[in-house]
Amino acid sequence: MDIKRLSSSLLVRIIIAIILGSLCSLFFPEWLARIFVTFNGLFSNFLNFFVPVLIFALITPAIAGLGRGAGKWLGVTTGIAYGSTILAGLLAYGVARGAYPWMLGEGENVEIADIDEGALTSYFSIEMPPPFEVMTGLLLAFCVGLAMSVVKSDTLYKASRDLERVVMKVIKVFVIPLLPFFIFGMFLSLGMNGNLLTTISAFAKVLVLSIVMTLVFLLFQYFVAGAIAKQNPFKALRNMAPAYATALGTSSSAATIPVTYQSALKNDVDVNVAGFVIPLCATIHLAGSMTKITLFAFAIVHMSGMEVSAGLAIGFLLMLGVTMIAAPGVPGGAIMAAVGLLSSMLGFSDDQVALMIAAYIAIDSFGTAANVTGDGAIAMVVNKFAKGKIPETRPEDEEDRILLDISGRDAVEHRKTAEFEKEHPHAHDYPRD
Repeated sequence: MDIKRLSSSLLVRIIIAIILGSLCSLFFPEWLARIFVTFNGLFSNFLNFFVPVLIFALITPAIAGLGRGAGKWLGVTTGIAYGSTILAGLLAYGVARGAYPWMLGEGENVEIADIDEGALTSYFSIEMPPPFEVMTGLLLAFCVGLAMSVVKSDTLYKASRDLERVVMKVIKVFVIPLLPFFIFGMFLSLGMNGNLLTTISAFAKVLVLSIVMTLVFLLFQYFVAGAIAKQNPFKALRNMAPAYATALGTSSSAATIPVTYQSALKNDVDVNVAGFVIPLCATIHLAGSMTKITLFAFAIVHMSGMEVSAGLAIGFLLMLGVTMIAAPGVPGGAIMAAVGLLSSMLGFSDDQVALMIAAYIAIDSFGTAANVTGDGAIAMVVNKFAKGKIPETRPEDEEDRILLDISGRDAVEHRKTAEFEKEHPHAHDYPRD
């Protein structure tokens, strides 16, 4: 494998940060470790400031862009995708409630796994209050986005796309490069307060469970889609295998769209239906990401002995399904968009958020693979009712479509994605990872 490309992989850097943080916790003096703890505190405060802005800047044009789609089939497809995402979260929550007491232990084991216990203190802290709360940003994004789609304001729409580009630039050149240092500091602190081995041991089980759950939910999706479309679900899933494998290798839904599209055609999906549904679901269908975040979040809730009612958990899932639409086209984008809800609704600390990010990115490609493969099932369902009813259309402004190069994919993948988007210009919104 290309050493340069390997070193640029966020996953590789996160793994190195975890290993180095764990090893350095064995011999670092406390005064040196507190430097990294201070950095983590500052970076966490910046994330708390930045996340509400991120949510507003990324969800607003996404909502406005959806309003420019293909009539009622836009609503139908969006509803199916959102329902699939929420159902994945509910199933994961049910599994977490039933399996974690015996899988992760109870009572004394839970207390020992409290990752904040005995944590090192920072040298200083700088408060960075956000311009508005996460919920305010989400509601404002909905209101402004829906209003723009109704009044057809091209000026505001282009301005929102410019703001989106600015925010994604901050993510690319500042947030993502600093994440490995953030993870390093978290595991360093975790090791020095004596909770590292217990936490890693417990989370290894959760990582395996999350991969299994994404595969189980894919089987469920294709059994339902096969029953509706009257097709063999195993054959349909086998036809989507190239898309799954591509997503595993690239961790990029953008690079996988052409392969997902070709795989959907093998399942007898109409060309125009596939050209509309696949790119759209690459933005709004995140069942795999929802499964992972739900399992990880409630593992931390269980291990820390936090009290989260079923009503609050369901509300969190409903909001998460919407918030992840803001997931930018970068590795780990979904978890970055979810950070605000983890803190505001579940009450996660900075270390708990850092652990979530590390766990999510560790198996990021499995979530992406489940997302894009599930898109094929939705295409089969929509095709059953919309075949021949979705005409080929052109976007109102070709310049509004932006293809990002921030996930490390090569020139061939760029060319394939660009060629696909020329043939199917419905795909004018950002894909998620």
